Amino acid sequence: MNYESIKLSIERKIAIVTINRPESLNALNTQVFNDLEKVFDFLENEKTVNCVIITGSGEKAFIAGADIKEFSSFSQNQATDLSKRGHFVFEKIENFSKPVIAAVNGFALGGGLELAMACHIRYASENAKLGLPEVTLGLIPGYGGTQRLPKLVGKGIANEMIFSAKMISAEKAKSIGLVNEVFTLEELLPKTQELAEQIVKNSPLGITKAITAVNASDSEKGMESEINSFGELFAEGDFKEGVSAFLEKRKPAFN
Repeated sequence: MNYESIKLSIERKIAIVTINRPESLNALNTQVFNDLEKVFDFLENEKTVNCVIITGSGEKAFIAGADIKEFSSFSQNQATDLSKRGHFVFEKIENFSKPVIAAVNGFALGGGLELAMACHIRYASENAKLGLPEVTLGLIPGYGGTQRLPKLVGKGIANEMIFSAKMISAEKAKSIGLVNEVFTLEELLPKTQELAEQIVKNSPLGITKAITAVNASDSEKGMESEINSFGELFAEGDFKEGVSAFLEKRKPAFN
């Protein structure tokens, strides 16, 4: 498939989705949202893919924010629809049935940080700067930032970042739990691929159920989701293969 604003590569069960608008520091616009929706719909049913990495083109930015020129003249209704569009696409990523890892290779601001937070895991390069600067425009984060950031770092730190609009370093982001690990820019993608390669060795069905259960952890039905998923997996081939491999002292061969 062809995409206008992203590049897609697939190798060894790992898909790499690269936001490819280097002239605008990979800023989010309508085309990026459309392409992200299309590529994740494709990858959902692509049997050769068990893990996805999202990164940005170039060495300066993951995504430097939304394309302000595109929405600068929007009406209230248009702005509401834009926010709904961002929520729809990012929730598709958050609830994707396969692990999605953000390789944050530079600026992750506004919608860029919101996209990274929608991913299941975040690795960052040492030069990364992360922040939600929307209040400097008289706005608030509109693609899930006010909801996901407090869950990741706590309400106090989230309030500080959103109210002050300040950028934080990759190391600071790691210290507050916003990113998992920090690497040099040269190491970032190889280390992210290394993690993805470890993930794809494991049960795809088990991981899908784990994503569902973890995402339900903020709701009243979180425990119920875990119980049901645990039981349902006993009827699946992955469980039978995993247990057989364990008892036979061999590595499991999951599909």
